[in-house]
Amino acid sequence: MNDTPNQPNQASESLRNQVRSAVIWRSGTQILGQLITWASTFLVIRILNPADYGLYAMTQVVLVLLNMLNGYGLASGLIQRESVDRHAMRQIFGMLILVNLALAILQVALAPLAAAYFRQPMVAHMLRVEALIYITTPFIAFPFALLARDMEFRRQAQVNFASAISGACAALAGAMAGLGVWTLVLAPITLFSVRAIGMMWAARAWMRPSFDFRGAGSLARYGGLMAAGQIFWFVQSQADVFIAGRHFDPHLLGIYTTSLFLTQIFVSKFVPPVNEVAFSAYARIQQDKSAVGYAFVKSVRVIMVAAMPFYLGLAVTAEPLVAVMLGAKWIEAGPIVRLLALAMPFMTLQVLFAPASDAMGRPGISARNSATGAILLSIGFLAGVRWGVTGLAASWLATYPLYLFISARRTLPVIGARWRAVGAAIAPPLLAASAMAALCLMVDGAFAQTLPPVSRLAILVATGAASYGALLMLFARSLVAEIWGLVRR
Repeated sequence: MNDTPNQPNQASESLRNQVRSAVIWRSGTQILGQLITWASTFLVIRILNPADYGLYAMTQVVLVLLNMLNGYGLASGLIQRESVDRHAMRQIFGMLILVNLALAILQVALAPLAAAYFRQPMVAHMLRVEALIYITTPFIAFPFALLARDMEFRRQAQVNFASAISGACAALAGAMAGLGVWTLVLAPITLFSVRAIGMMWAARAWMRPSFDFRGAGSLARYGGLMAAGQIFWFVQSQADVFIAGRHFDPHLLGIYTTSLFLTQIFVSKFVPPVNEVAFSAYARIQQDKSAVGYAFVKSVRVIMVAAMPFYLGLAVTAEPLVAVMLGAKWIEAGPIVRLLALAMPFMTLQVLFAPASDAMGRPGISARNSATGAILLSIGFLAGVRWGVTGLAASWLATYPLYLFISARRTLPVIGARWRAVGAAIAPPLLAASAMAALCLMVDGAFAQTLPPVSRLAILVATGAASYGALLMLFARSLVAEIWGLVRR
């Protein structure tokens, strides 16, 4: 009886330890893997041409759309539920297999239509081969859900690391062998194939799928709501390429999409692993709204400490960075990178909402937010494309703040987070990064612009890192202590 009062504290401490371990493994291996794969990616970019990336972006409009329906929402239902029996697991596995086989067939059928829309015959050939990716999806999504339910991210992280290295090697080998645009098809097929085998082994998920779906209605509805939100997310994330693909040639589209890739490195590569862990953690404490709100604000504070200097630093160093990392044939991407980088802090905050509201059992909020973004961004892209690539990039900056505001109004009350707390979490890194950017611009204008790109970039990066760290130490010492404590533990 004497131990009873300690049980909630023990459970809370156990969850904290699980989250720490999950973040270390999921994010740590992601960072290490990305350092290796980026080296390969930038080498491949230097070898291939902008037109190759333009053609690849055209295929992604179809691939990303159909991937929104690939059943990951069903897998998330396994994570969100407090208890799931083995029969329900087998039902989800069966659903994933059937859904993805249908998507593979559908993509092959849509390939000629996509090629006709973009007026590029090569798009059809690429889409037919890329349909192989759907065959691997059930064997990734299902074991991922089983591992995430147990907050077991160590084995998952090891598999992701191995598959990322395999994809990077395939990309580099393809580019050096002269495969051209087919390099961009080969690499993801290799990556997902290795990941599927590894995930099934890591989760020990070798069970017979069930195609008797009686009693699985609630899981299917939950997955359907998440899929609806993902479809709207597809519209907002691919509308620019869908619209620009009819107005730009492959070269110009490649310039735009590669600029977008550079500016979205943080939000697309570092934030998703944190969101995966966050979703599982929020689901564990979904009955305690105040705890979810506190955890959300803390995640905002930690992520923005890294995000704000990255984005504002990228905006300041865009021209020398493109020259050094991508080479002379990509030099026109510099001004586009600068504009897009300024819009990315809004996007980073936006993508943090969905895991919290979904884990609270309210996936409809994410769907409504995504629908809002689909409408606002599509309108912005339709207007901006008239002024070419620059106008398309500027439309991100014009529409995303409004989209973020509307989403925050819907989501924050549901997850128990207050506006003031979120603002207080953002303010220190925002102010410090803004001052850092201003100082870097002064240094660049004074003498750095006359230097070679490598020297110019090195001076700006050193100035930015030193000034940002010093400003946080002077004016946000408690925040630095908190971050250091998280890293140390």
